[in-house]
Amino acid sequence: MALTYKALAVLLAYPTADTQALAPAAIQAIEDEGMVPVQVRRSLARLAEELVDGDMFELQERYVWQFDRTRSLSLNLYEHVHGESRDRGQAMVALLELYRSKGVELSANELPDNLPVFLEFLSLLPEAEAASLLGEAAHVLAAMGERLHKRQSPYRAVFGALTALAGAKADAEALASLMQEPDDDPGDFETLDRLWAETAVTFGPSDVGCPKAEDLVRAMNANPAPAPRRVGAA
Repeated sequence: MALTYKALAVLLAYPTADTQALAPAAIQAIEDEGMVPVQVRRSLARLAEELVDGDMFELQERYVWQFDRTRSLSLNLYEHVHGESRDRGQAMVALLELYRSKGVELSANELPDNLPVFLEFLSLLPEAEAASLLGEAAHVLAAMGERLHKRQSPYRAVFGALTALAGAKADAEALASLMQEPDDDPGDFETLDRLWAETAVTFGPSDVGCPKAEDLVRAMNANPAPAPRRVGAA
């Protein structure tokens, strides 16, 4: 099991006071395990510094602008592959069953394909298994990383780390197909409102509970990891 996945989930969570408190311990865990290239670790450290020292309102506004208002940067992985089709619902049912087979139950408001949720799950698995599962989304992670790089977003460091951790390289054809999709303009409110005004996918029971993964490091015992921000939430 690798704490690096949980640490990256912390850095990719919606910015809160808890995120600020956990960011230094997350970076320390990443440094200690050394699973991410040095250059990427430096970029992650800069992101952590911004999260710790930045104005909370500005941090949250940037996060919402990028991940909530920009559908091409949605943190719900299957949305990039299946959109809101029935196939996405079926894929999430399968992912839920995988979670349950490992003893993990999600709460009713957690989507299994949400990237921070998925990373928390990977932190519970043997490293080889986690890398293999992450590799299945390599093309989505690479596409999001490229889009964030174009925006000069500090969050691109998280996707650089995930690309390095993935057990497989991104399929070139699948990546090219994703990059041909329109890259949303978050300022185009009329178009975005139309795109988001779709029926929510249902994929399982609504009364399940969610025990959190083990604490990242000792410093996190007093500050449990913040719940991931739901994409599209107010």
